[in-house]
Amino acid sequence: MFGKLINILKENPKKIVFTEGSDPRILEAASRLLASTFLSPILVGNKDEIAKAAEESAFNIRGAEIIDPMEYEGIDEMAECLYELRKNKGMTLEKAKATCQQANYFGTMLVKMGKADALLGGATYSTADTVRPALQIIKTKPGKNIVASCFILVRESATGGNTVLAMGDCAINIKPNEGELAEIAIDCAECAKIFGIDPKIAFLSYSTYGSGAGEDVDKMRNAAQKAKDLAPDLLIAGEMQFDAAVSPRVARTKCPGDPVAGSANTFIFPDINAGNIGYKIAQRLGGFDAYGPIMLGLNAPINDLSRGCNASEVYSMALPMEEFTRKFNVAQEKDAEIRHILTTVYAALEDKGYNPINQIVGYILSEDPTYITNHNSARTLIRKLDRDELLQALVRSYLGK
Repeated sequence: MFGKLINILKENPKKIVFTEGSDPRILEAASRLLASTFLSPILVGNKDEIAKAAEESAFNIRGAEIIDPMEYEGIDEMAECLYELRKNKGMTLEKAKATCQQANYFGTMLVKMGKADALLGGATYSTADTVRPALQIIKTKPGKNIVASCFILVRESATGGNTVLAMGDCAINIKPNEGELAEIAIDCAECAKIFGIDPKIAFLSYSTYGSGAGEDVDKMRNAAQKAKDLAPDLLIAGEMQFDAAVSPRVARTKCPGDPVAGSANTFIFPDINAGNIGYKIAQRLGGFDAYGPIMLGLNAPINDLSRGCNASEVYSMALPMEEFTRKFNVAQEKDAEIRHILTTVYAALEDKGYNPINQIVGYILSEDPTYITNHNSARTLIRKLDRDELLQALVRSYLGK
């Protein structure tokens, strides 16, 4: 699995910033990366402390770029950039400089300014301390409503090779709603593909297709249906109990003929309690190595580490960065193309004397008269549409004229 990612990196080497440069796990992973030459580590922290920690642990980090935020020559330029990004939120230039000298913000700004391709942090601090600067500086991708996370679980198979699973959301969204769960599932599926998984997605519950009842059951059933509607090309099932999702014998009894049941490999949990407990049971009792949490929905590859991670997991988490970067670039190109089409069609409607918003609403209501029932106004409805729905409504209403 990781061999393919290494080959991709060799063709296009990248720079990755580690925000905890003196941590022994980071230093061990950095020494392995330096020996391989396909991914250049940037270690953030005090240079003397990093050198001392590396010497004490006998890790060779010769060739690594080490940057101390307190001595960084470009700190004023960085602070100015952060100030421009956050001035509408009350950020001052003085505060921006102090913020940039914090390792997690400093590393994120290196990615924002193009001085690094990706970031990996969180070995010693919380997921929130990784996500917060990413949301403030990198922001979410167009069309995304949330940032979510995915864990990749890997274990040697008794028949040879590896068993590889994906689980989400185990780290960020506390109680995601139906729409958020659908988005999490689709993003987890895309992440799973990077690691060689052909995703079969199970929305987990204490019920299998109506065997139980309750709000949480309804939520998972409805979320599964929304995910199917958004991504009809994916194999998605639910609501479903875990045993029905993974055991062919149980699946034959509880949901015979279901294409996912008994062979699911991508699991969507109802909330962070279930997700966090679930992946840690797989890791600690099931013998799986856990890689993550991998951040989904951001504009650049910013990834978190579990504070319980080991050096091997740090090293392996760094390897998918080229694939993440490529996917981000492809998505941005698509976003730019769609924005151009939207702008062109919107202007064409105005040139014809039509109100584009009324045209969109009129088209939607002609397709589904009940669609606006839960919205207070036409503009509220427009804001609820995702990018593809908006594009479809604009184009079709335009062509209808």
